Amino acid sequence: MSFDAEAAVVGGGVVGCAVAHALSSTGVATVLLERNTALATEASGANSGIVHTGFDSPPGELETELILRSAVLRTALLPKLGIVLERCGALLRGGPSQVATVERLAANAHANGVAVEARGPGELFVPGESITDPVAFTEALADRARARGADVRLGAPVAALGRGESGGVRVELASGERLLVRGVANCAGLYADELAASAGPAPFEVYPRKGEFLVFEQPAEPLREILLPLPSAAGKGVLVFPTIDGHVIAGPTARDRADKGDWRVEPDAGELILEKARRMFAALEGAEPIAAYAGLRPAGRGANYAIAPSTVLPALVNVGAIRSTGLTAALGIGELVARLLGGVAGLRLRETPRETALPARTPAPPWWQLAAERSRRAEEEGA
Repeated sequence: MSFDAEAAVVGGGVVGCAVAHALSSTGVATVLLERNTALATEASGANSGIVHTGFDSPPGELETELILRSAVLRTALLPKLGIVLERCGALLRGGPSQVATVERLAANAHANGVAVEARGPGELFVPGESITDPVAFTEALADRARARGADVRLGAPVAALGRGESGGVRVELASGERLLVRGVANCAGLYADELAASAGPAPFEVYPRKGEFLVFEQPAEPLREILLPLPSAAGKGVLVFPTIDGHVIAGPTARDRADKGDWRVEPDAGELILEKARRMFAALEGAEPIAAYAGLRPAGRGANYAIAPSTVLPALVNVGAIRSTGLTAALGIGELVARLLGGVAGLRLRETPRETALPARTPAPPWWQLAAERSRRAEEEGA
C-alpha cells in the first residue's frame, strides 16, 4: 500500500506545529495541513505570549504534567529555535488579607517543583514566568519541522477524516484532494471537535472563550515583570505584562461565546479591563491603549486537555480542549501525541533525532499587531 505521508497533522497553531516538530524529529514523514494562509492565525496568535511555570496548576493533572515536561524540553530546544524568550518573572499581589491563599499557592508551586519567593504579606514572586512572541515561537517550530523534511501546507482546510480502504486514514481536503496516511493528529483547535465528528461521535465539545487585550506604550517607568492577581474559578483574571518588543498589555477578559469566528473586541472590553489594570499598575492611569485584540481560546465543555486515540477511527489521535496554556505546554503535548500516534498507527519513531540548521528568520511585526489587525477587520465586517 502506498501512503502519501506517514503522518498528517491537522492544524497549524502552536500545538499542531509542536506535534509536527516532534514527529519529524524522530524521522516520521509528516505533512501539516493548515486551513489559513499563515500559521498561528487563530488562538495561538492572539494570546498573552506568556510562558507559564505551572506554579498554580493542580498537581497530577495531565495539563500540569505537560507544562512541567515542556519546561524541560524548552531548555534544550530554545537555543536551536532562534527566538527570544525573556524570563522576566511574575509578581502576584494578594495583600495582607489574602496571606492564606497566597501560602496555598506557594505550597502548590513547591508540589510542582516550581521555585517561588515570598516578597511580603500576601505577595509571591515566580521568577520562572517568561514572555515571548507566540507567532514567532510557532513558526520556529514549523521551520524546524520543515528542515527535517516535513511538508507544511497552508491554505489546506481539511473537510473530513475516514478509514482508508486498505488501512490507514483518508484525509479529505475541502479542495477535493485526498491523502492517505498511516495516522492523523487532530490539532484543529477551535474546530477539533468538528473534525473528530467527521469520523464518528466526537469525544469532546469545544466552544470559544473570548479573551480581549489592550496594548499600551511602555510608560516612563517601565514595567519589568508580569503582574498577576489572585486566580479565581473563572481563570487567572486580568494581568498586566510587558512584551518583548517594549509594550505593555492588559487583559484578558473571559467571555464564553458560541461563534468560533467572532474575533471582534466588544465595546465594553475597556470597562472590564482598565480599572483592574490601573489598580495593579498605577503608571497606566491616564494612558490610552494604542491597540486592542481578541483571542478565542478552545475551551472544552466538561473537558480539558482531551488528548487520546480515537475510539471510532483507528490511527487517529484527537487533541482538543487545550485552553490558555497551549503555548506553555506545546512541546510536552507534541512529545505525547507523537508517542500515542506511533502506537496506534505503527509509526517507527527513531530514538536519535536528526539535527539540521534552521533558515534565517525574516523580521515580522509582533504578534499583537497581527491580532489587532484581524480584530479590526472583524469589527469592520460585522458593522
